[in-house]
Amino acid sequence: MRLVLRLAAAFFGCLLAAGAAAPVAVAAERLTGEQIQRAFEGNTVSGRYTNGGFFTEYHAPDGRALGHNGWQPNTDACWITKPEGICYYYGPPENRTVHCFTVETSGELYVLRNLGNGLVNALARIERGNPRNHTDNGTPWYCDGLISRAPAPPMSRRLARW
Repeated sequence: MRLVLRLAAAFFGCLLAAGAAAPVAVAAERLTGEQIQRAFEGNTVSGRYTNGGFFTEYHAPDGRALGHNGWQPNTDACWITKPEGICYYYGPPENRTVHCFTVETSGELYVLRNLGNGLVNALARIERGNPRNHTDNGTPWYCDGLISRAPAPPMSRRLARW
């Protein structure tokens, strides 16, 4: 064991003597909602959750998140930025789940932290455009007025809820 440690120390000592660059820490910058919108809109955000699951979602300009959320293909996912971060909405209004995050960037790496507790939820990168050809698979959905600029439902539907 001591021999292994000595060899490792000698190896790293040689790297430093040869001028090999040590990793440089880059400070993370917390993004505003507007900055997140500019970075994500029209692009694909792909990465891994801290639990190891992989996700990839195209952030369509109409508010839909097309792709795969890590557990299943998206069939009704929407996204919206807020002043402090980004929120994703999955499911119809009666049983919708909401996940909101702050976003930090360090170089090309994006760190998504749960808005409520600040814990890191995922690490991601942005792929320009829709290189994975994410689609609604012929079953389009829209992002309702709660989270987007979509038109409000007809007056009869709004009154029926009262």
